[in-house]
Amino acid sequence: MLMNVKPSFRNLVIPVIQVLIFLFLFKAAKSQDNKSSAIDSKYKKGMVVCATPLASQVGLDILKKGGNAIDAAVAVHFALQVTHPEAGNIGGGGLMVYRAANGSTSTLDFREKAPGNASANMYLDSTGKVITDLSVNTRKASGVPGSVDGMVVAHKKLGSLKWAELVQPAIVLARNGFKISKRLANDLNRNRLEFVKNNPKNTYLINENGWKEGDLLIQEDLAKTLELIRDKGREGFYTGPVADLIVAEMKTGNGIITKADLENYHSVWRNAITGDYKNYHIITMPPPSSGGVALLQLLQSVKKYPLNKWGFNSDSTVQVMVEAERRVYADRSKYLGDPDFFKVPVDSLINPVYNQKRMENFNWNTATLSSAILPGNIAGYESDQTTHYSIVDSQGNAVAITTTLNDSFGSKVFVSGAGFLLNDEMDDFSIKPGVPNMYGLVGGKANSIQPGKRMLSSMTPTIVEKDGKLFMVVGTPGGSTIITSVFQTILNVIEFNQNMQQAVNAKKFHHQWVPDVVLTEKGALDDNCKTSLKRKGYKIEEKGAIGRVDAILVTNDGYYEGGADPRGDDTKLGW
Repeated sequence: MLMNVKPSFRNLVIPVIQVLIFLFLFKAAKSQDNKSSAIDSKYKKGMVVCATPLASQVGLDILKKGGNAIDAAVAVHFALQVTHPEAGNIGGGGLMVYRAANGSTSTLDFREKAPGNASANMYLDSTGKVITDLSVNTRKASGVPGSVDGMVVAHKKLGSLKWAELVQPAIVLARNGFKISKRLANDLNRNRLEFVKNNPKNTYLINENGWKEGDLLIQEDLAKTLELIRDKGREGFYTGPVADLIVAEMKTGNGIITKADLENYHSVWRNAITGDYKNYHIITMPPPSSGGVALLQLLQSVKKYPLNKWGFNSDSTVQVMVEAERRVYADRSKYLGDPDFFKVPVDSLINPVYNQKRMENFNWNTATLSSAILPGNIAGYESDQTTHYSIVDSQGNAVAITTTLNDSFGSKVFVSGAGFLLNDEMDDFSIKPGVPNMYGLVGGKANSIQPGKRMLSSMTPTIVEKDGKLFMVVGTPGGSTIITSVFQTILNVIEFNQNMQQAVNAKKFHHQWVPDVVLTEKGALDDNCKTSLKRKGYKIEEKGAIGRVDAILVTNDGYYEGGADPRGDDTKLGW
């Protein structure tokens, strides 16, 4: 056709067509790139998804050496202490959900505990008022750490490789150093003043000139502590030089953890709590996690509604989910606590009839006021800086672990000479009935402070089965938003047919009863959805990132498909 066009005009048209063809191919390629970024490579022998590339590589290396999921989890845990000091820890605690390849399940509670000298009113003044910030960013804010004991106990029961082999990679990273990411540099700089205020003897997390991407972070004191843990296991942390350094740090600022507290700390194996959502079986964490109970309540509350028909983040979908969240978080405020100290009515709370009845006063035409919602009638009766990792090995053993210091970098208190930060988990107790913690969560007697008691957690490590087989391993950090982030991620896959990476990437929203506001990530709700909800009386506020989900999906053909959250430096690696 162009042969009949005059040369001058043809010379003009041909380049234009070439440009159009180029733009078409570029757009197609770009679309394919975007698609491939959401569709994960599939792996058969194992997968690790966690908060940093180096820690993911450590875990994958362990799997390739013949280690199982628990071996990899232990190695990842210690590597995260080095590479993700915001939340990776030996000075905090966590929760683990495990499913063996044969289908048997167990959970390990290595949550921190209140010291022996703790008391219900320890953060109140003589008039009964809360002393501002005493339960955060002070030595008195720390619970007795459980992470090291948890890793030792998990390895002893379920591990296969030698303990020293699992701790050694973290020692190498600490001693040789690693180049920090832009995100970590910014986090360290943002917290510099708190580090300086709380650590008069200085810490290598402080750089007087400011941290930059690519700077080398060397942690020699931490390497020595990890060597003691490598060589002596539990005793390398809870007794001896490290315990002495922890107690000495307490004495510099009215902290109350003693040698006896450290020696007497022990993790607890607990039975998983389970429930069904359609043809999926949910295996999750019991109290002192509030997350497992709340997750099952949420799924039961929305089960009868046609979410798939309504669509992802439509106004109807969001409204139903928000109303369920409002009621579940109200229950959390009254009924959830450490089961060793308080009789938690788990069976009643996760009864489908109870949760469906709780939704009966839901009105499509107007938002329910949180002030009108109280905890349900039961007969007889967490920073955003947590971190999560999901691991599956070649045999099909799966582990979901969420671990935390509570706030970003915990209490900002650095154990001088030992090279690690302490938690500020005492703020997760209800320091006074009705007074919110740093995440705005309120509580009462069930979560009051008592010596030796574990504080309530929102951590929600979860494993999902389909037709009796492993289907998903999922969890996230995010303080009070952990529960709703896991809830939405599961629904994204089951109801909205998203693959694992898409489900993780998807923009999220959150409601927690009090305050009465729907928090959303930017772009989570379109204008029509927001207009519809606001017309009904919902208050909507945008905030930053919600959650940092790390998850693994087992595809129909038996491959592992990972989802690593782009909100952080999270990385998925498989083989």
